[in-house]
Amino acid sequence: MFKNLQHTTTLHNGVKMPWLGLGVFKVKEGPELVNAVKFAIKQGYRSIDTAAIYENEAGVGQAIKEAMEETGLSREELFITSKVWNSDLGYESAIAAYETSLNKLGLDYLDLYLIHWPVEDKYKDAWRALETLYKEGKVKAIGVSNFQVHHLEDLLKDAEIKPMINQVEYHPRLTQLDVKPFCEKNGIQLEAWSPLMQGQLLDHPTLVELSKKYNKAVSQIIIRWDLQNGVVTIPKSTNEQRIVENANIFDFELSNEDMELINSLNQNLRVGPDPDNFDF
Repeated sequence: MFKNLQHTTTLHNGVKMPWLGLGVFKVKEGPELVNAVKFAIKQGYRSIDTAAIYENEAGVGQAIKEAMEETGLSREELFITSKVWNSDLGYESAIAAYETSLNKLGLDYLDLYLIHWPVEDKYKDAWRALETLYKEGKVKAIGVSNFQVHHLEDLLKDAEIKPMINQVEYHPRLTQLDVKPFCEKNGIQLEAWSPLMQGQLLDHPTLVELSKKYNKAVSQIIIRWDLQNGVVTIPKSTNEQRIVENANIFDFELSNEDMELINSLNQNLRVGPDPDNFDF
């Protein structure tokens, strides 16, 4: 089913998005960031996920530019995501935020642009802005992040264009039992942030056992589980060895029994903020 790092899923508008990408949450501007993104692209990664609030779009853009020059890759071969922050969730302000992100990244367009959090009474105006950007051809796909079912239902009531992506916290302790089937039913691709639960799952006994069974790192077991569950995944790392390791998941497959075993670890446990109760 999954062949390599360039393997894609097709979003409901026909745009192809890699199943696996690199996240850069909390990675500060500077050489570490630039080197990590460049290294990942040279290793075969094609999808890079950033956001305005990460304050590292300029470094990501520099890395993309250098990597393209050094590898001969074209812009069309890459898939770049950014997100509009909560303070910019008006119609005009979201369009302006998009242009700011684009300028920092040094790109002509984004492949995916997301509303970062479902701020009440604000995300619908922002969604209209994203629809405008999409209709004008400035972005290939648009979506949301951290939306629960009721947020999606509310958005879909007025949306002209259905989100292509919902990026949420997703890992074996938080399997999104409501959100995942809702997205599947509505043709919205689910994407995982914090797939390794910020490292908290790496010594989990069940996962350690599976790691021995398949002769793979726990992180590789989890990422493979994501993909087999049909969830796009963007593990964050700046460590070259881990960037390679996270991508080395295309030479094995988890059995149905082991998939169910990992699914059963769910406790609806979050490491990130609760989308129904955040104050930023």
